[in-house]
Order: sequence, then C-alpha cells, then structure tokens
Amino acid sequence: MSELTLLLLRIGFLLLMWFFVFALVYSLRADLFGVKVRRMPEPAPAVATPAKAGSPSDATVPVMKASPSKPSAGGLATTAAVSRIVITSGPKTGLELPLGSEPLTIGRSSESGLVIRDDYTSSHHARLVLWGQQWMIQDLDSTNGTWHDGVRVAAPVPIKVGAPIKVGATTFELRK
Repeated sequence: MSELTLLLLRIGFLLLMWFFVFALVYSLRADLFGVKVRRMPEPAPAVATPAKAGSPSDATVPVMKASPSKPSAGGLATTAAVSRIVITSGPKTGLELPLGSEPLTIGRSSESGLVIRDDYTSSHHARLVLWGQQWMIQDLDSTNGTWHDGVRVAAPVPIKVGAPIKVGATTFELRK
C-alpha cells in the first residue's frame, strides 16, 4: 500500500472520529438544555381600517377586517367547554388538573406544567395552547410523537372534548 493511500485512510478515519464526537456533544447538549420550542402564531385580532379616501359614499364609514372564526361544533374543545385534564392511563392514572387559559407544556422536564416521567416521553414533549377560543395540541418535535384520537400530531391540531391524547405511555383527555 502506498504512503499516500495510507495517509488518506488515516485522515478519513480521523474525520470520522471527530464526526462521532460532535454528534455525541450535540446529543448531550439537546438532553441537558432542551430543544428550541416553536411558537404558534397568535390569532389576528379584528382591526378597524378606514375606507379608501377616493370613495365619497363610504368616506366616513370604517371597514372592519376580522380574522375568520369557525363556530365550535363537533365536540371541539373551546374555553367554555373545557375545565380540566383527566389522565386515563399511565403512571398517574386518575389525576385531574384544572385547565386555565395559559399554555400547558407536557414532558419529562421539571419545568413542564404536566410532568410525565417515563422512558417514552421527551423532556419537552407537547404543549396545549388556547388559540382564540379553541384548545390546540402541538408536538414539540418529540421522539415518539404525540397522538390525538389515534392520529399522530404533525402540526397544531384542534382538540376534541373526550378524545384520547397519548404522550409517551400516558393517555389523557380534556373534559368539561
């Protein structure tokens, strides 16, 4: 084997070893400090804007632009319909938590509002957010995923009252 080939193999092996070291450091950093959490956009409030000045008949009448709103139907979890979270299976079966209007983070971290300590739950696994009048579930890039009514959550989705939400080995529901 030539000296050049041997030198290239040594450099390649050294680069491969450094790649594994950086991958290990990145993994430890994510476990120690958590992952960056994406924020959900706030619903746009109604904004009053004056009509165009060129229109003499409507010059003094303001035009209201409101964000589209859907009526709550089909058992969707609105603020009036939901008051608590009930854990139906898992290590904390039977636990009931009151639900306010603040976002609730679910995960293994002690900073979470609902702490679930099992091997299948990420540090910051999911989040319940009140978006307008509708409760939404958002997966925070967890390893094992968040499931709502048997479907994996990829983007924030509206929660149905009484539908099972599975995080790790724990299942819970939003109830009236």
